[in-house]
Amino acid sequence: MNKMKKITGMSLFLPIFCMLLVMAVNIVYDISSGNFAFNFFTISVRNGVLYGRLIDILNRGSEVAILAIGMTLVVSASAGTDISVGSVMSLAASFCCMLLAGYGVSSTNDLAAPLLVGVLGAILMGCLCGAFNGFLVAYLNVQPMVATLILFSAARAIGLLLCNNLIVYVRNESFQFFGGYVGFLPTPIVIAAICIVIVAVLLKKTALGLYIQSVGINKRASRIAGLNSARIIFLCYLVCGLAAGIAGLVSSSRISSADSNNIGLNYELDAILAVALGGNSLGGGKFNLAGSIIGAYTIQAISTTLYALGVSTEQAPVYKAIIVILIVTIQAPPFKAWMKRMSAKRALQKGGAAA
Repeated sequence: MNKMKKITGMSLFLPIFCMLLVMAVNIVYDISSGNFAFNFFTISVRNGVLYGRLIDILNRGSEVAILAIGMTLVVSASAGTDISVGSVMSLAASFCCMLLAGYGVSSTNDLAAPLLVGVLGAILMGCLCGAFNGFLVAYLNVQPMVATLILFSAARAIGLLLCNNLIVYVRNESFQFFGGYVGFLPTPIVIAAICIVIVAVLLKKTALGLYIQSVGINKRASRIAGLNSARIIFLCYLVCGLAAGIAGLVSSSRISSADSNNIGLNYELDAILAVALGGNSLGGGKFNLAGSIIGAYTIQAISTTLYALGVSTEQAPVYKAIIVILIVTIQAPPFKAWMKRMSAKRALQKGGAAA
């Protein structure tokens, strides 16, 4: 009993449990379909690159994993969510493709500007959007949901204006690299891994992680203790915008175009769900970056599983919403208190029976 409490009390218990549950569903599905039981875990090499369901999940879930990095910091520091990250992805992708193709050009094979200009443009646009959100939340004390609602509504429209209301295609091999392969590995996996390692090292080797958690727990007390709470919250939103810019670059490179209406669509929901699924409290304070990353890839595994089970793309968000409800309920203080009362009641009943 004590061992079980210790296991369930671990910070990574919820995300790992959800991941194992998704894997179990895939195993049952493969067996019922007459396939190899562990087909979900099979990885092979085709045409010189890795191939398999796990590789596809890691590849397709890379954008959400990158977004989950910034969303984790934002939730922890401000006790609020950035609902604009999907739209910022779209804006960054549109700005990048517009720079590379040239304004008013709908399709090109040759770059109108160096690739580095487009890459830096996407990153800079993401940072600008993050700085805008951070300024409203940190310095004007606007509620995060309201502050980020502005770009949630406007960013895609701005992207369309930059692209002259066109879907801009950039069919260039150098640009397609970010959504293609580096050696035998998909490039998005490598980019996501680099982002995760950099942020993880930064949080572990500096006091930034502790500062973010302190501000999230009590902003006023942190300010009295000498921390610049507003600057820390601003920095978290800046990082979130940066992550959205990188994710937008990867997403546009996958399809070799800037489709402002569809890039990053509903990704903000997946990023928030990844944070919640990672065992992080949406009320701010302590956070677990590893849990959020596991949560991000679990979401992609859920999506892949739902599609394999015949669920349409229009119906998939309904199932994700149900998962959000369950996670929020499990994390709710009244539910936790009820579980503790039930556990104590069972312990008393066992003690009385033993006596």
